[in-house]
Amino acid sequence: MNVRRLIPAAALSAAAVLGLSACSDSGTGATKDGKLDVVASFYPMQYLAERIGGDHVSVRNLTKPGVEPHDLELSPRQTASLGKAGLVVYLKGIQPAVDKAIAQSGAGHTVDAAGLTKLEDHGTEVGHGHEGEEHHGESEAGADPHVWLDPVKYAEVAQGVGKALQKADPDHAADYRKNTDAVVKDLGALNGKFAAGLKNTATKTFITTHSAFGYLAERYGLTQEGIAGIDPEAEPSPARVRELQSIAKKDHVDTVFFETLASDKTAKTLAKDTGLKTDVLDPLEGITKKSKGEDYLQVMESNLAALQKALGAK
Repeated sequence: MNVRRLIPAAALSAAAVLGLSACSDSGTGATKDGKLDVVASFYPMQYLAERIGGDHVSVRNLTKPGVEPHDLELSPRQTASLGKAGLVVYLKGIQPAVDKAIAQSGAGHTVDAAGLTKLEDHGTEVGHGHEGEEHHGESEAGADPHVWLDPVKYAEVAQGVGKALQKADPDHAADYRKNTDAVVKDLGALNGKFAAGLKNTATKTFITTHSAFGYLAERYGLTQEGIAGIDPEAEPSPARVRELQSIAKKDHVDTVFFETLASDKTAKTLAKDTGLKTDVLDPLEGITKKSKGEDYLQVMESNLAALQKALGAK
């Protein structure tokens, strides 16, 4: 897949999955060439909309490549465009500006990925949530929104997005079902690779800048220790830094992971002070030239290789 052709979509609510009307060429919701106009909030939503929608959709991403999704700001024009989209695919709780814009735009055809799978609160079990930190990436209920980093949960989201596209454009429902099945199959294979590749490791603990990997850690029996919280820009307290140094020694951790879109300063400082190596573990919130892969599947396989190396996979 050529990701340069991808243009993400914004949100669809669970209600929209149950009752979307077909869009017509003469009204809003369709492009000039008759394709379904889909808005994706950021890359994980764009990837699903592109792959499942195929040639029947025109997908535009609200988050430009290289922009940290948590910090996205939208223009009035972008907000207004949501109300005209045939479908908006988003994930409530990770981009406050998008959640606000959807409410303001009155967009009726939306699907919220957070409503398509069960969310959990990883805030207290991975070491973040320190006094004074703000977790802009958390939902109102405190749930971790990073479901796309668990292939199993992402497959559940894919199935919901597929149903929403079928409701929005019933004329091409058969193609959407076929494409959804293909995505789910690929994610199932990816899950198998992670399960096998991380089954036997020297340590189960990994340290990462951004506490985005709670679902992945839970799925494969690992322990995530975040330097910052769910919010990648949050600064850790001195006590947290000391705690991570102790954890690294106790659990035989030799690598601190940083990422492509957020600052790597804290991770590299911790690694230097503790005598650890550094590597990239990509939360896949966007694809850039620095990404170790051209799409979701390729970057996730790069993440698997990085984890295997850091954890001493056998």
